[in-house]
Amino acid sequence: MLGTDFRTGSPNWLDLGSPDTTAAAAFYEALFGWKFVSAGPEAGGYGFFQKAGKTVAALGPLTEEGAKSAWMVHFQAEDIQATVKALKDGGGKIRMEPMDVMGEGWLAQATDPQGAEFALWQPGKTAGLGIASAENTLLWVELHVPDPAAAIAFYKGLFGWRHQEMEAPGMTYRVLSIAEGDQQEGSFGGVAPLSGEGEEARWVPYFNVTDVDATVRTAGENGGSVLMPAADVPDVGRIAWLADPSGAVFALLKPAPRMS
Repeated sequence: MLGTDFRTGSPNWLDLGSPDTTAAAAFYEALFGWKFVSAGPEAGGYGFFQKAGKTVAALGPLTEEGAKSAWMVHFQAEDIQATVKALKDGGGKIRMEPMDVMGEGWLAQATDPQGAEFALWQPGKTAGLGIASAENTLLWVELHVPDPAAAIAFYKGLFGWRHQEMEAPGMTYRVLSIAEGDQQEGSFGGVAPLSGEGEEARWVPYFNVTDVDATVRTAGENGGSVLMPAADVPDVGRIAWLADPSGAVFALLKPAPRMS
């Protein structure tokens, strides 16, 4: 599961781009109990979702022309310039070239060859999230693409990720882990094929909740929508997919005891 001992390829930051940051902050506070803290007037409306004083995610206004509200997963790059070159060589695209974020780190925005958007973060003063895998925090990230095998080859070229195949109902699921250390302990996400017509390639964050069904109800009461109702997945846990009031997609997971 995710931790905060970030290494090359670790998901180390997560933020939400929203057309209405005030409404988004209210929604996630109602859902997860997060508090929104502004990063200051120089940050252009960007700020941090916090739990017990630790950053669990971030929130800011949409900045790219034509962008839709979405959660953006960031992965750690030790040398962001070299990672960007490998990304371009592998068929990916850079939507925003690396930039220094006020000494906190270096940021780049990217799209993989199958259209899934993600970001790179090279730590400076800010290493990444302050807490992960605890209740109401980021637990898992999942890539949905037309060709999982090609996606794994692309990201391995960037981060050296390993993967392990698991048979799931109707598909082969691939569990991802960082290159260093024990594969199971280093697992942080997975890759799945697109499941329905019209589904777009994307990274989806999963948040750890103790009661998936109650959280789904709370989301509905606060303007969210259910994309996949709560269901039990053997050896994984109980999951659901939701969209917030602006359409940003995310998922809930109450892990099976084995995953906790």
